[in-house]
Amino acid sequence: MAKSEKSWERRLAGAPDDLAVSFVESLSYDRRLYKYDIVGSIAHAAMLAECGLITQAESDTIHEALLEIGKEIAAGRFVFRTEHEDIHMAIEAALVDKIGDVGRKLHTGRSRNDQVATDLRLWTRDEVQTLQTQITALQQAFLDLAEKHTADVMPVYTHLQRAQPVVIAAYLLSFIPQLQRDYLRLANTVALADVCPLGAGAIAGSTLPLDRRATANALAFAGRSVNSIDSVTDRDFCADFLFDCSLIAAHLSRLAEDWIIFSTSEFAFIRIADSFCTSSSMMPQKRNPDMLELIRGKTGRVYGSLVAMLTLLKAQPTGYNRDLQEDKVHVFAAADTTEACLNMAAAIVRNTTFNTARIAAGLDTGFLDATALAEYLVRKGIPFRKAHGIVGALVAECEKADMQLGDLSIETLRAHCTAVGEDVYDYLGPANVVKHYATDGAGGTMQAEKQIADWRKVLAAR
Repeated sequence: MAKSEKSWERRLAGAPDDLAVSFVESLSYDRRLYKYDIVGSIAHAAMLAECGLITQAESDTIHEALLEIGKEIAAGRFVFRTEHEDIHMAIEAALVDKIGDVGRKLHTGRSRNDQVATDLRLWTRDEVQTLQTQITALQQAFLDLAEKHTADVMPVYTHLQRAQPVVIAAYLLSFIPQLQRDYLRLANTVALADVCPLGAGAIAGSTLPLDRRATANALAFAGRSVNSIDSVTDRDFCADFLFDCSLIAAHLSRLAEDWIIFSTSEFAFIRIADSFCTSSSMMPQKRNPDMLELIRGKTGRVYGSLVAMLTLLKAQPTGYNRDLQEDKVHVFAAADTTEACLNMAAAIVRNTTFNTARIAAGLDTGFLDATALAEYLVRKGIPFRKAHGIVGALVAECEKADMQLGDLSIETLRAHCTAVGEDVYDYLGPANVVKHYATDGAGGTMQAEKQIADWRKVLAAR
């Protein structure tokens, strides 16, 4: 379609300024919607034929020509021209070039407003499936690594201070429910987005007898939007999607922060494969976890897209506004970043080993068994608050003497609490503590093995 052939151009005096054409175009980034624009147009043409607004032969001609255009785009043979502004007009122009006036009938009963809203919902459905597949792969990587460490013990932290001992598997398994919530949030986003806006037109619908149900069914939507005004302006699903991506990024950033710390010489809990590290341009000894640092850093990009979308939606008057053209910039950017980070996170998890000997050698630091000792006293009938104080005093005494709780004699322990028995030593020491965890989901071997089995079933059912 040449510049002078834009459908709206005769309303205006003179051709658009080249600066305006460049400023208003979105083709440079919305071309990735071409598949969805084509399938939406094929469904729309079929519906027009069913309603008698075009002939079946015309619908078939449109169908075949659109498939040809799709193949040309996929093969890289399609020439995108800035003056067409967006993917919708680029495809329509090519269609008219191929089949003439029949192509000009395609836009009957349709606006770019309901067209792009449909394309973006179709894209969101597919993108969610992509992200869910990647989430599953990362969950699988955590499960595989956890299965290797159901008996190995490590400290876990609150306030970045040593807190209690757990098996390494329990720590690794803690990321799986986070990712599961991400998976379910994405599913909910699709459920809310899975309504077809085609037929809403520019804002008020159409006087033509369009069959909205037919196009919704053809595109496998769960339903149809119920209000034409809301149909063309609704981008809640974009904000939902960006929030989903933001929480995925937050969870990956937490993992990255942990493993950046764990990979330092001070911790040396883990070793990440060389293929996922870099070195320094100046310091030859360096082995830097740059991939994890970038996962952490790219979280800011995703958050920025969410804030940008919320700002974009703020204070728009009711009805479609060109501001909404910018939605795709932020949605696509966040999707690309989230995909990249999920892929990288899964690769790192699959290529990381835990230095179990190093971890075990340092387990006596930090009184990891203090809480277990307090709960031992509860078993002996001591009120918890009193038991807490007794153990606190014992910890202070051990610190002064550079001892561990398990080093204290039975006489010293009984001097603080006469309820202490000889069996107290069965509860002291990190390895003993993890054996005594009794609650579901706790940090012991039994609980970790159950979680692994349960998650295997969940993932197998996908």
